[in-house]
Amino acid sequence: MSKKKIYFAGAGGIGMAALERYFLMQPDTKVAGYDRTPTELTDALIKEGVEIVFDDSVEAIPDDFKNCPEEVLVVYTPALPDSHPQLKYFRENGYEVIKRAAVLGHISCSSKSLCFAGTHGKTTTSSMAAHILHNCKAGCNAFLGGVLRNYGTNFLLDASSPYTVVEADEYDRSFHHLHPYIAVITATDPDHLDIYGTEEAYLESFAHFTELIIPGGKLIIHENLKLKPRVNAEVDTYTYSRDKGDFHAENIRRFNGRIIFDLVTPKETIKDIEIGVPVEINIENSIASIAACYLTGDMEVEAMREAMRTFMGPKRRFEFWLKEDSPVRAIIDDYAHHPDELKASIKSVKSLYPDKKLTVAFQPHLYSRTRDFAPEFAEALLLADSVILLDIYPAREEPIPGVTSKIIFDGITCKDKSMITKQNLTETIKNSNFEILLTVGAGDICNYLPEIVKNATNLK
Repeated sequence: MSKKKIYFAGAGGIGMAALERYFLMQPDTKVAGYDRTPTELTDALIKEGVEIVFDDSVEAIPDDFKNCPEEVLVVYTPALPDSHPQLKYFRENGYEVIKRAAVLGHISCSSKSLCFAGTHGKTTTSSMAAHILHNCKAGCNAFLGGVLRNYGTNFLLDASSPYTVVEADEYDRSFHHLHPYIAVITATDPDHLDIYGTEEAYLESFAHFTELIIPGGKLIIHENLKLKPRVNAEVDTYTYSRDKGDFHAENIRRFNGRIIFDLVTPKETIKDIEIGVPVEINIENSIASIAACYLTGDMEVEAMREAMRTFMGPKRRFEFWLKEDSPVRAIIDDYAHHPDELKASIKSVKSLYPDKKLTVAFQPHLYSRTRDFAPEFAEALLLADSVILLDIYPAREEPIPGVTSKIIFDGITCKDKSMITKQNLTETIKNSNFEILLTVGAGDICNYLPEIVKNATNLK
């Protein structure tokens, strides 16, 4: 990675942002890129020094990056089509063009990588682990899939640390570029079937990921997965879950909005760990994260306890936008976009507010995912008291004939349900007289939260 000009095709992606921030910190390096639309993240990156254009034409490429293939490395996300004009220009004119995952693999291979993979849970677990190690003497570098609210970034740099924490993304088999020292697999519920086709192919991809763990490394895997790991003989395997496994919780206590538990490890029991974001799904997330840090041999117990207590979570992962006590009202936002994630998110809110009406506003993400899991999404939404269903957020996809939010809506049997466009979301919620509101999805539903919160507070 000796080139001093790095161009990111898809610069506004959260995974790309961490790499942009990494290259910005390299001496005498210029960083630029393209994305489709401005966002809060692209605004932040521009302020930090990335030159981002929002026009996909060749003409929009900054002059410093044109006609100099020997000076420029082009990093792209597989979410962009091969027909993208800028990508075509770079490929046809002799530029080095590589995937984001390959760059991440190259950067992380020179350190001991803690790689967190799974259908869901990988952003939160990797963020927790990064926060723990950052608070220990060993420190860490981190490339994460969410902006940590503790730091306002998804990238941490510590040149003296031997550890790099990585969110290992299975989309397009990106995590096959990594070589973990410690790998954590949180879940393997089938997803991205537009890429994999079948559950068997999806599981095979995770099995191959376990083969990439370096000799002397470690695998930490959830107890209840279908996955059959294929680690080599020099890799130790550990299991975890909430209630059983080599790492598990006991003596779980819930009071005054707090969750505290004791962690059983293969060698000892670590008492009184308090979760900074006290929701049920974070018990298992905490166990996985602490287990990975524990197995480095460099985790300091008191520093870990303080890190867990002060962990604020990544943005859009169970993020409170409004929390009122009299009367009790709350607005919570979560990135859940798979049926199992959605179900876990709703259950966690219900456990926090068991006696309150829960309204869930859900924005499905991707036509293919909606097609593949419509009945499962409908089943998850039945756990809510009231459902507001938005149109599908397409992201990288073109429409699929016959696939709309209605195929989920028709499967929701509760009476209090509505299907609306996102443009009508704020007004619908304003008139809903909600008690607890959960907004969910991996699209742009979060963009409406400032107005939703403003309306809610003005109603008081």
